[in-house]
Amino acid sequence: MSYATRTSVSAERSKMEIEATLKRYGADQFVSGWRDSAAMIGFRMGNRMIRFVLPLPGITDFYTYETTYRGQKIEKTRNDAAAQQACEQEIRRRFRALSLVIKAKLEAVASGITTFEEEFLAHIVLPGGQTVYEHARGELKSAFENQKTPELLLGFGAGQ
Repeated sequence: MSYATRTSVSAERSKMEIEATLKRYGADQFVSGWRDSAAMIGFRMGNRMIRFVLPLPGITDFYTYETTYRGQKIEKTRNDAAAQQACEQEIRRRFRALSLVIKAKLEAVASGITTFEEEFLAHIVLPGGQTVYEHARGELKSAFENQKTPELLLGFGAGQ
């Protein structure tokens, strides 16, 4: 079962909680927005701009679903109201998960377990507007396709 599957906490309340958490850990800017298929949370800490994009489901994703009856998977359909309710529940769940992720990352940094850059590297916004992940994903894909990846754990990373 996914985290917060049955949450009743609204997406708006989760966003407010994220903003309060970011303030508590030292963020000096916060922004949130949405479009058809995604929500965005952005903030600044120190001189780093961070952007999380949260994919949002559409109602059409919830008209059919699978359930199990006596060990057999059965596909069922929902009416409009039930599909809308399931979609809203999934949106609430995703915002709760994002809140948890951000809190955990900030607490890991505050506890000295890791650094800010290590925790948020993929989400750091570069001067051109792309995140580090958006900038590097092509190179990552190429490295894995060409099987030119470093060996795991042998050096523990540079400088350690």
